[in-house]
Amino acid sequence: EMERISAKTICEFSEKSHRKLVRFGQQNRNAELKLTKFGTTEPFKVNEILATARRALEQNFEKDTIQLKHFTSGAMVGSSPKMIELYKEIARVAPTRSTVLILGESGTGKELVARAIHQNSPRADASFVAVNCGALSESLLEAELFGHTKGSFTGANADRRGLWEEADGGTLFLDEIGETSPAMQVKLLRALQEGEIRRVGSTGNRRVDARIIAATNQNLEAEVKTGNFREDLFYRLSVIALCVPPLRERPTDIPVLVEKFLHRAQENTGKENLRFSADALKILSVYEWKGNVRELEAAVEYAPLRARGSEILAEDLPVKLLSDEFKQAASRFNLSQLYADLPSLDELEKRYLIYVLKKSGGNRTKAAEILGVDRRTLYRMAVRFKIELE
Repeated sequence: EMERISAKTICEFSEKSHRKLVRFGQQNRNAELKLTKFGTTEPFKVNEILATARRALEQNFEKDTIQLKHFTSGAMVGSSPKMIELYKEIARVAPTRSTVLILGESGTGKELVARAIHQNSPRADASFVAVNCGALSESLLEAELFGHTKGSFTGANADRRGLWEEADGGTLFLDEIGETSPAMQVKLLRALQEGEIRRVGSTGNRRVDARIIAATNQNLEAEVKTGNFREDLFYRLSVIALCVPPLRERPTDIPVLVEKFLHRAQENTGKENLRFSADALKILSVYEWKGNVRELEAAVEYAPLRARGSEILAEDLPVKLLSDEFKQAASRFNLSQLYADLPSLDELEKRYLIYVLKKSGGNRTKAAEILGVDRRTLYRMAVRFKIELE
């Protein structure tokens, strides 16, 4: 019996090559199908479609590789699958003018993502201006963002341009956008829609070309449903949405982050050749880190201050990491299995990929779910590490 292939499978393969399949259901490989191609109807064999689709997938893979080749992650650190996915998303959206909404828990590094977008954009040589919307009252935030005229309020002794104007030609980062008041949301929406701002106390508008990137640790969709955040502003901000993974979802990045923060701690303390003991590193690796990277950084900065020598022991870590519960969890975590022979980060990732594939019985879908990536990314990882997928 002839091998059969579903219409859905061919559609998925053909989507990237800009060909649309027209009503054919289940077909065998030798059957001829009709495709709509640039407005004309032509007969094709399934084998021809699959060959074209494979070439399209290879081109997409090469395109992603080229994007990352010229991508700079700035101060972002990590080579876990979820971070690689994030880098790819940043590389794709950076060249555009679209607004971006960055979602993630506190301490995950949302501003670093915003800066990476700016640094990889055509606006990289212009200003990157950041403002924390949750740190200012409504009136102060309005004056900070839009500027003010002389005499517009007590203390306004001269005209002053706001942060929006300072970001002209560059990028304006609105952190904690979910903390803004309803009245402020209206003003932000108007500025986004019109590309113009009005200084406090002025009657005229000023056109400003600034790319807007916003961030929040809140669930804005839920806030929209409860009426706390304007739906029209939400859709205006979230033309592109990026999710920054919490640290607990990328534990393989912890050793690299620890090394980075430890190097900085050496400069602050004046101590040389600092290193964590195996027990201390185990605890750092299994702790939940609800405060994410920011909390990890604070712990790594604290520990050298208590250490008596160059080796940082488990007892030198913050007290909250030394509970019996975490000590027991750390004792069960055999860290040496991961990098006892000090492999490179690529080798560490390759080993984990092989381990997951074995655990999933070679099931690509299940393996992708465990890794937290899609099947295309799993395929790219396998190609990069020269692993044959069954």
